Amino acid sequence: MSRLIAEWIWFVGGVLWFVIRFPHQRRSRKTKVARSAGGTHDQVLLGFSLTGLAIIPLIYFITGEPSFADYAFHPWLGWIGAVLMLWALVMLYETHRQLGRNWSVTLDTRKKHKLVDTGLYAYVRHPMYTGFWLLALAQAALLTNWIAGLSGVVGWGILFFLRVGREEQLMIETFGDDYRDYMQRTKRVIPYLY
Repeated sequence: MSRLIAEWIWFVGGVLWFVIRFPHQRRSRKTKVARSAGGTHDQVLLGFSLTGLAIIPLIYFITGEPSFADYAFHPWLGWIGAVLMLWALVMLYETHRQLGRNWSVTLDTRKKHKLVDTGLYAYVRHPMYTGFWLLALAQAALLTNWIAGLSGVVGWGILFFLRVGREEQLMIETFGDDYRDYMQRTKRVIPYLY
């Protein structure tokens, strides 16, 4: 695999991420929000994630800048990145499908919101977040640039670590002991570990 092919895998993966998310985002807007815990804080965190996972690497993909931060490409990095990208896209597709109308890009619960604890959600509480970690790691492997490659890990990491606790608190307030029980039998993003 060449550096150019790896970069195109990143780009096509990003387009497919948008294709996966777009219909769910349109559908979720039609479902009434019962409770929102996001606000400005959540919008800022989403901005960090978008900047790291899309804006900075897209600038690099188009312009090749900042070229001073490039490092040597190795084909095995490209193959690892391709596998991680595929795995991320499968996870993102499945989590959107399994959540259905319960999904929201912001910290919202919907009217008639249901606790999803089957499928991927039987193993971890936030498999969509797992998918985004895989996406960020794929980016780091596919874009061999210290800034563009790692911006996804940084941007997504900021969102994850400053949001996941608030999201779980919202779920506890919504589902009470059912969610507490669910927390006892699952991990956050990595089965059996974390």
